[in-house]
Amino acid sequence: MGTEAAKAIDRTGEADLDDRPPAKPRPRGACPALAAPMPTGDGLLVRLRPAGGTLTLSQFSALARSAAEHGNGIVEITARGNLQIRGLRAETVRRLAADIDAAGIAVPDGPPIEISPLHGIDPEEISDPAALEQALRSTLGEGLASPRLAPKLSLIIDGGGAFGLSALPADIRIVAQPGAQWLVAINGDGETATPVAKGAAEAAISAVGEILELLAVRQSRRARDIDPALLRARFPAMDAIRFRPSHRAKMPLSGLHWLKNGRHVLGVRPEFGQMTASDLTALFDEAKAQGATAIRLAPGRGFFFTDFPAGAAPALQITASKHGFSVQSGEKSEYVAACAGAGACGSAFYETRALARRLITAAPVLFDGSMTIHLSGCSKGCAHAGPALTLTGSADGFGLILNGLASDLPDERIAGGRIDFAIERLARSITDNRSAGESAAACLTRLGATSVWKAP
Repeated sequence: MGTEAAKAIDRTGEADLDDRPPAKPRPRGACPALAAPMPTGDGLLVRLRPAGGTLTLSQFSALARSAAEHGNGIVEITARGNLQIRGLRAETVRRLAADIDAAGIAVPDGPPIEISPLHGIDPEEISDPAALEQALRSTLGEGLASPRLAPKLSLIIDGGGAFGLSALPADIRIVAQPGAQWLVAINGDGETATPVAKGAAEAAISAVGEILELLAVRQSRRARDIDPALLRARFPAMDAIRFRPSHRAKMPLSGLHWLKNGRHVLGVRPEFGQMTASDLTALFDEAKAQGATAIRLAPGRGFFFTDFPAGAAPALQITASKHGFSVQSGEKSEYVAACAGAGACGSAFYETRALARRLITAAPVLFDGSMTIHLSGCSKGCAHAGPALTLTGSADGFGLILNGLASDLPDERIAGGRIDFAIERLARSITDNRSAGESAAACLTRLGATSVWKAP
């Protein structure tokens, strides 16, 4: 997508957006960008990432109003910190794109590149990822735009700092190193990715270009599919790279945080990553009144307010709470990864968010922070890519997986009408068998599926 979002949909130069042929919906499983919205249970969905993950409050307010006017008013923030607008139609996607252009929101061409959300304002940052992203897009624009790349190809530039991206997996990750160096790695997170190159910015960009060529020319769909022999032929020095995996815990998203240079940010998280345009508008009106000017989208389904007087934080937090946003770290909803669910997605078999609220009330023992509870309306697992305590929907009811993916074989199959009983039994197994100081996740691992389901 270019900086003019409407051009991402149609580049014919016609003046009247409504006279253009509708954008062709993209099949499920692809990345639903503005140029190719994805059909869902509540209409078309588009996903977008503003340049640098940064918006002014006026821009985000304009986007919320457009989502209400042209969609169903539901806005989501994904686990990777991207925005989704729901309930659109083919003709209204174009109007949304025109509103995005009018608001001055830049949406770069090619796949989204996630960068550290506090880039440029975090004094602990090693190097500025925003500058590298601009250089990367300028140098490799044609390669990034190749139709031969996988629709969900993921790229990360982690500048380090208080809110790093080490927990976020990616096909290609570029990580700032001391001495103005960058490490380029593929296929994994900050601990598991395979390093292939290290050097100054120009060398890092060149290495990314080599990887993109391997992905496009060799038709490897994702980085994990690249032939190791081909990889080593391109990067003969990769095995000699000294790489220290990142084990540093990142700053929590929710809450008021003071940076080392005396600046501060306020992180908020909509419940399960979903919010209404009206709630957003009310929150932004209060934020503007309190002197806030900008937000930074962040992984973990939330965003940071920046550039506001410290004394305004309590009023902002009160308003955010009134409108369904978490403002403190450790709230139980933080540990839930829920997809859109039935009613919003045509593939989902149950209302994920409604079940999440029942879970929080009926089984608080599950929410000690030791694991993610993944509520997936079907077996595709769109909301969470890693192992978790997973509950999938099917035509026959539910599948419960103690520690795995939505696509895994369930440890227990549950008829639809017995889901509440099954949840209570699972919670009781932990409560009755957990040792002193043992986490819920550790208890489930120790017990295993057989013991868990022996509970009366």
